[in-house]
Amino acid sequence: MKRRNFIIGSLSLVGISSIKGFAKSSLNSLSNKIEETKMNNGTFSLPPLPYPYDALEPYIDKWTMELHHTKHHQAYVNNLNKAIEGTELAGKTLEELIGMASKVPAAVRNNGGGHWNHTFFWNIMKPNGGGFPSGELADAINSTFGSFENFKKAFTDSALGRFGSGWAWLIMSNGKLVVASTPNQDNPLMDVAEVKGIPILGIDVWEHAYYLKYQNRRNEYVENWWNVVNWDEVSRLFKQNK
Repeated sequence: MKRRNFIIGSLSLVGISSIKGFAKSSLNSLSNKIEETKMNNGTFSLPPLPYPYDALEPYIDKWTMELHHTKHHQAYVNNLNKAIEGTELAGKTLEELIGMASKVPAAVRNNGGGHWNHTFFWNIMKPNGGGFPSGELADAINSTFGSFENFKKAFTDSALGRFGSGWAWLIMSNGKLVVASTPNQDNPLMDVAEVKGIPILGIDVWEHAYYLKYQNRRNEYVENWWNVVNWDEVSRLFKQNK
């Protein structure tokens, strides 16, 4: 429990040194938290979920959360370790591997992204979440998008419009809030991203994130997901990276 609370309380985003203009305060922090969960032999390991598997019900069911964390996220970790074993990439941080996504094998890009994205995803959700952002983040959303409802529509449209598997994001890009999406397990921190920036909010729209409960109804999953957003964490990330 102590480790879980530490991860929740101090999670922040890692910037990529190859992308100019990223806030220095974001550097290394998520990577450091992941480094803390590494095994003694230096391989990556699965961070604990910050809350019980049933904590996000009824919006995300226990079975989905358990499978998503222990099977899908674990598979990304396992496959990442296999992909870097015995190579010059072994020993690099997750931050470094993501930052050089265009230069590493597809297995490293895909599984490294999957590991980072899911570690981030678990922490920007919480039990009894949802509602509305407040303070500086709310002001920035209203200034950028006109209203929270306009932002919510833009983000939802991005999530629903992502063909196949991928993610939708709210990012800080050159000091501004931007909605973006990425395919597969890419994210805006990668040097291959079409829109680069620091994620402060993201939703997984791979079918494994919702199919057990919602089947093919991605729209229902996305609409209900807003009820578990951890706006305290999103606001903290915004302040740290603005």
